Amino acid sequence: MVGVMAFVLAGCAGPSKPKPAELAPAASLLAVKKVWSASIGEVGFPLEVKLVGSDIYVASSSGSISSLDSDTGVVQWTSEIGKKISAGVGADGEKTAVVTTDGELVVLQKGKRIWQQKLTSVAVTPPLVAGGRVFVITPDRTLIAFDSETGKRLWQQQRGSDSLVLDRAAVLFPVGDTLVAGIGGRLVGLNPLTGTQRWEIPVSVSRGANEVDRLVDLMPGVSRLGSDVCLRAYQNAVACVSLANQKVIWSRAANGFTGVSGDDKLVFGTEADGRLVAWRRADGEVAWQLATLKWRDLGTPLLLGETLAVPDSAGLVHLLSKTDGSSLGRLVLDGSPLGASPVLAGKTLVVVTQKGGIFAFRPE
Repeated sequence: MVGVMAFVLAGCAGPSKPKPAELAPAASLLAVKKVWSASIGEVGFPLEVKLVGSDIYVASSSGSISSLDSDTGVVQWTSEIGKKISAGVGADGEKTAVVTTDGELVVLQKGKRIWQQKLTSVAVTPPLVAGGRVFVITPDRTLIAFDSETGKRLWQQQRGSDSLVLDRAAVLFPVGDTLVAGIGGRLVGLNPLTGTQRWEIPVSVSRGANEVDRLVDLMPGVSRLGSDVCLRAYQNAVACVSLANQKVIWSRAANGFTGVSGDDKLVFGTEADGRLVAWRRADGEVAWQLATLKWRDLGTPLLLGETLAVPDSAGLVHLLSKTDGSSLGRLVLDGSPLGASPVLAGKTLVVVTQKGGIFAFRPE
């Protein structure tokens, strides 16, 4: 097994960033109304709001897990697992999985705990529940598969060879009968039954004079159309790759640390300085850039038809035109930053804050 260190860049000493400009009054070109709200408790870990059909799955740091109907906000079940959570939630509609801060994988069925397993380390990536299995990737990029019914460990693979990886959530998603994982700067396709590697696509190459400079990792929050996937390499590049042909379609230098969103025409992402960039999906050329939100610590944008929803660290969600980034409106939540990237459930935009507020909006 290759030894790998988890490295956290957050909190590193450095010059203070410039103060963002005052926001212009909110535009009111897009009529949006809040249709319901709920609360789950404080969220202090990398929550992924899991959407399965019209159901959403959320969790709080204290160990409360809930399933809600995205149309009405009605809570379908809530479970208290009695331990703090470090990563969650994975779900397939039947099974729900989270990881606790003491490194335990906990799996529930319709809110009832059915098994738990001790992991080799504390995971920060939400588990993936798919195909009768629960997949976990740990910070050292060890992949582990469990039977979702019994909790039996089916296989374990140490896929990493990088000396440093980010102590952040990793890329992990299914495509057909293949499990796709981000390992360093590479996308790796695995047989989910055995863990054996099927293919590998180098998305971003490690460079630099020392280990920190050479750090490269892929960010969760990908834009997938069929077998084509666009994604970001941490503070390095944005790229689109073909999983079918196992090759990079295009790659462009980009300095950001959040995921991307997109459609068949454009791919959207935010840079470290708060610029919003739209790349043409076909060739990676920049279609437009927006600098009016610079230094606002923007999160991963979410494409809602012709509108982009872009969260910032002040707890606002900016609604922008996908055509040119012009302002259409602004959503005000509870004053705390988002605890997870927004999700779109049908026509309902669902956002969760670090204070634990769940807010659902729809166009009027």
